[in-house]
Amino acid sequence: MKYSMKRQFAIMLIMLVTGTILLCLILNSTLLEKYYIDKKEKALVKAYYSINQASSEGDITSDEYDIELRKICEKYNIDVLVADGESETIKASMNNPEIAIQQLFDNIFRGVEEEKLVLNTDDYKMQIVTDYRTQTGYLEMWGILDNGYLFLLRSALEGIQESVMISNHFLAYVGCVAVLVSALLVIWLSNRITKPILELADISERMKHLDFEAKYTGNDKTEISVLGNNINELSETLETTISELKTANNELLKDIERKDRVDEMRQEFLSNVSHELKTPIALIQGYAEGLKEGINADEESREFYCNVIMDEANKMNVMVKKLLTLNQLEFGNDVVSMERFDIVLLIKNYIASSDILLKQKEISVRMEDYAPVYVWGDEFKVEEVFMNYFSNAINYAQGDKIIDVKIEKTEQKARVSVFNTGSPIPQESIEHLWEKFYKVDKARTREYGGSGIGLSIVKAIMESMNQEYGVVNYDNGVEFWFQLELA
Repeated sequence: MKYSMKRQFAIMLIMLVTGTILLCLILNSTLLEKYYIDKKEKALVKAYYSINQASSEGDITSDEYDIELRKICEKYNIDVLVADGESETIKASMNNPEIAIQQLFDNIFRGVEEEKLVLNTDDYKMQIVTDYRTQTGYLEMWGILDNGYLFLLRSALEGIQESVMISNHFLAYVGCVAVLVSALLVIWLSNRITKPILELADISERMKHLDFEAKYTGNDKTEISVLGNNINELSETLETTISELKTANNELLKDIERKDRVDEMRQEFLSNVSHELKTPIALIQGYAEGLKEGINADEESREFYCNVIMDEANKMNVMVKKLLTLNQLEFGNDVVSMERFDIVLLIKNYIASSDILLKQKEISVRMEDYAPVYVWGDEFKVEEVFMNYFSNAINYAQGDKIIDVKIEKTEQKARVSVFNTGSPIPQESIEHLWEKFYKVDKARTREYGGSGIGLSIVKAIMESMNQEYGVVNYDNGVEFWFQLELA
């Protein structure tokens, strides 16, 4: 996908982690040194108040305060010098107190530039200095205690800039590892979060093409699961609505055509019925009169006459039923119910039901093992179309006696074809095949009791569903076909 949600989610989180680490590096470089010095300042001030209190109470030279002072010095890394006005050392924790005393007197009596001071109060002053011998930076605090003693507190800055650099390097290494681990976690999390969303996108894409088989299968309790369940319900509602819509639309198309065809079909129907029933009625009447007048007195002749009468009556009964079915279709009295069904299953079931007849006539049927193919149509009427094609194929199969059934899918249609080996249909007869009572081979039709109405019923059914049908001649046989809309 061009704008993948998973990719955007991963990029945003990785950028967030990387930005957080970069911000830490910037803050570390700009503020750590100030923070460090601020902590040192507070430590010196705390030490000053402790020394000032001890000197005021006269405890500064006691052993107990020595221990307390040592704790302060070790904790905050502070050097302490306390001296009187005669330059005598009262308390010292540094290696060269003489040099420190000299520095203390220089600071007090000679003074320093105020702009170099970090803190400047009446009781003490504080500045950052660099030892000219060791080039070590110090934070110094000096002044006069309440009892008149002079004091100097010093704490090494311990190469704060180098410490910041080391800290930044460490943070950079840790940041790289953190970004890598975060990237892996983000990819995993994004896959887990976007997987149900992509599933819903796929379902909606299939719904767009009117495929309602896909259903959301997530069973969590999140908002995505609620959305998935709603889409499942929407899919079922849409399928039902489309089915009803197609049925209604089909009926509307038939209603438009019905008005112009009613009178014409009624006249044609009466003409065809009178023509087709004339012959069997004449036969029945003739043989019945012969029986009544006793033309043939023997038992065998009477039985023959009765068989002819029963056979012709049965053919008339079948013809009338088919005519009634055709009449209902052509007059639009039979509602076509458009529904979604598997055409493969329908064909397989019908072929299985014809197995005994196929074995009796020694006919073999060839059909691939197709996956389910869902189509829109009236399932019962489509079965009647296939029944007419298949029964014709059985009756006219010759030579190798093979029936080949195929299902081919195009972009929007499923084409069902029934081929049987045998003689091709004469070219002049093809355009009349779909007419009522038309028979190509009258002798063969008479042999198996055909009425010439089956293909007319096929025509009426296919036109009632607004779908195409036809016949194709081959050198070794004939193929009848029809099409349905893919679901």
